[in-house]
Formats: sequence, C-alpha cells, structure tokens
Amino acid sequence: MAIVIGIDVGISTTKIVGIKNGKVTAPISITAADPITSLYGAFGKYLHDNDIDLKDVEQVMLTGVGAAYIDTPIYGLPTAKSEEFVADGLGAKFESKLDHAIVVSMGTGTTFIRCNGAEMKHIGGIGVGGGTLAGLARIMLNTSDITQVVAMAKQGNVRNIDLVIGDISAHPLPGLPMDTTASNFAKAQSDASKEDIAAGLIKMVLQSIGSAAWLASLGSDIRDFVLIGNLSLLPQCKEVFPGLEKLYDIRFHVPKHSQYCTAIGAALDYTINGKK
Repeated sequence: MAIVIGIDVGISTTKIVGIKNGKVTAPISITAADPITSLYGAFGKYLHDNDIDLKDVEQVMLTGVGAAYIDTPIYGLPTAKSEEFVADGLGAKFESKLDHAIVVSMGTGTTFIRCNGAEMKHIGGIGVGGGTLAGLARIMLNTSDITQVVAMAKQGNVRNIDLVIGDISAHPLPGLPMDTTASNFAKAQSDASKEDIAAGLIKMVLQSIGSAAWLASLGSDIRDFVLIGNLSLLPQCKEVFPGLEKLYDIRFHVPKHSQYCTAIGAALDYTINGKK
C-alpha cells in the first residue's frame, strides 16, 4: 500500500511523518533558515532514511504557517493542504485515542480545539507559548535556546520566584492548597539567579497554558486535555500539569508523538476525509 506523507511546515522547522496501513512511520523534524529549505530538506531526508521511492507516495499533505509559501506540487507528487486546526484535532485524537477532549496545541502561542466525536472546533487561544518562553529567556537569561533554559531550570528553585498560598495565608483557602501559585514571579528579587528565573519562566508559561485550557472548557463536560507541540516535551510538564489536574479535577494527556500530532493529522485528513 502507498504511503501518505503529512508535513507540518513551520517558519524554520518542518516536521514530517508517513501514514501507511494506519500506522505512523518514522517521524522526523528538520530546522533550516526558511520554510522552503526546511520542507525540502525534511522531505528528502525522510525518503532517504526510510528507503521510500517517489512512486510509493500516494499523497503529500501540507499544514502549518509555512505551508502558505508552497504553491506547487512537491517533487511533482499530488500535494494538498490541510487546515491547521483540523490537523491538530485529527492528530491528537489519533494519538490519544480520545474523542471528547480539548486539544491544547502549544506552539509559538497556544490554540484550543474542542473535539467531540467527528466534530472539531477551534475555540480560541492565548498568546503564551514557546515564543513567549524563548523571548523572555532572551531578555532575562541572554539565551533563547530552550534546551539551555530547561537545563538551568532543573538547577533552580521556583519557590524563590513564585508566591504561593502558604506565603500569604496561615491556612489553606477553599479549593486552594497551600502550594498553589498565588502570583508568578511575585517573590523574585533583583539578584535572583538565572537558574531560579528559568524555573519561574517555564512554570509560568506552562501554568498559564494549563489554566487557560481549563477556562476554555467551562460550560462543557470536557475533563480531558491533550497536549501537543514541542512544549509538551519539557520535563517540567510532569511537575506542573499534575498540580493543575489536582487543582481543577481534570486530566492532561501527552500522546506518544505529541510534537508530531499536527503532521500526523495532516496525513489523516487525506486518509480519513478522502481526496482533496
């Protein structure tokens, strides 16, 4: 059976997966100076690494902000585009096996897609995401390398940065445990260490996203949230989101290929919804 290739084209990073016989095949990502270079570099490497001939490709599906720069077939292959929010929802549902959830797509900013069976609807978003973390780190830590920021944060103590309920109250408040964040960065001093600042930045971004996702669910019976995008890979997710689960009585899920869900969804948009 031929393979359908899904490509999530970012401004500098392209993610690519194949769907064959209903299974995800060897996802990869490539970073380059521009979306065109990134796309063709990722596509060529994917074909080479997986020993795939052009004749074996049934369809190429593009999505992501960088897809707007592509107006011609990729290497002469049948090429179409998938609307990004649809790709987010399809990929997250496929990987998480959840049909009733809000997909939290953590990219440069963050978008929310409500999924209810076959129905998917973009319900909004916030301007806080990976771009926020990179920008604030550039200003405050003199680096926008997220890997470096994560390493710093592991050595930091966020209690030196954030004000918690226990700092302002002798007793827990209704529904708010003593370790609940009352104010991000409210305890930060002018001589705060870079490690503590890094820990505070990551926690603030992840908490903001998680709390906004919960707010987006109010008025519905949704209790499950699927986290996708590169930020879902941060080790601090395993610390921040369980705390929010307890606070709001909800569940966050990080699928196996969380950073590739949008590319997966693009391919599925063809295999599920038919020819474009």
